[in-house]
Amino acid sequence: MRLTQDIASRFAALTLSHLGKRYPFKMDIVYTAPEDVREPANHHPIFHGSFDWHSCVHGYWQVLRLLRLYPDMPEAPAIRARADGMLVPEKVAGELAYLARPLSGGFERPYGWAWLLALHAEAARHDAPWAGALEPLARAFAARFQAFLPKLTYPLRVGTHFNIAFALTLAHDWAETRDTALVSLIHEKALGWFAADRDCQAWEPGGDEFLSSALTEALLMSRLLPGSDFAQWLGQFLPRLERGEPASLFTPAVVSDRSDGKIAHLDGLNLSRGWCWREIARALGPGHAVTPIAEQAALAHIAASLPHVAGDYAGEHWLATFALLALE
Repeated sequence: MRLTQDIASRFAALTLSHLGKRYPFKMDIVYTAPEDVREPANHHPIFHGSFDWHSCVHGYWQVLRLLRLYPDMPEAPAIRARADGMLVPEKVAGELAYLARPLSGGFERPYGWAWLLALHAEAARHDAPWAGALEPLARAFAARFQAFLPKLTYPLRVGTHFNIAFALTLAHDWAETRDTALVSLIHEKALGWFAADRDCQAWEPGGDEFLSSALTEALLMSRLLPGSDFAQWLGQFLPRLERGEPASLFTPAVVSDRSDGKIAHLDGLNLSRGWCWREIARALGPGHAVTPIAEQAALAHIAASLPHVAGDYAGEHWLATFALLALE
């Protein structure tokens, strides 16, 4: 279960089909005046497709990443053309204007913030003007993290968009070479929240979750702690992994109705768990007893949901992004 050009091409074609699809679209807006009642594309000149703002953002991340990995795939010209037409300063200015609206402080916090930073980081790996255009928007969201994290007394441990460990993993990856102050703040807050966590029971998933509270926490800590320190922390946080416990973390979620947008989140849970397990295995290294167990858990979760990336728009407007994380 590894990414191939054929799989990349299928993912890219799927996502290109809805990056510019204007309806259905779920707006995140607090109306403050009658003139606010406008089409989504008037509020969001770039990110008005893929059902909602954050899915559109990580859809762009996905196709740019696939373009870099497989520059000769058939969808490459269409990806370049869309990025050239959309990731431009005048459209970014429109997205910034939305952030400046009254009562927009909580817009897409923290999930969309983190994905925008990931998109900017990916754009910067291309020989194109896209990252330069996105830079002001990325800096705006980095500033929002800087303002928000000191106020966040308690971590958000849920398995949905509000999960703070997932967001800080993406934000940390962006900030490592761009914002040392944000890196320091992420370390300070994450270690304060999670360093002393012990014997996680992993009472998950909830019925509409697409992230594992336990595994996203472990993923973040794998980014922040050196290898031996991470292994020691993980052994205290999840002390029975070698016995396949907690069983909830090794059991792929059952998706009863893929046409239900919330229940379809559980396919995302399987794929994001696959990604987390693989990253945890990589952080532990080949000599650790948990590594093969984590790798097998990843395969089981990916196999459960990879066949269902497409088929119903409730899932296909976003699942390929998480499939890419898991396979790459």
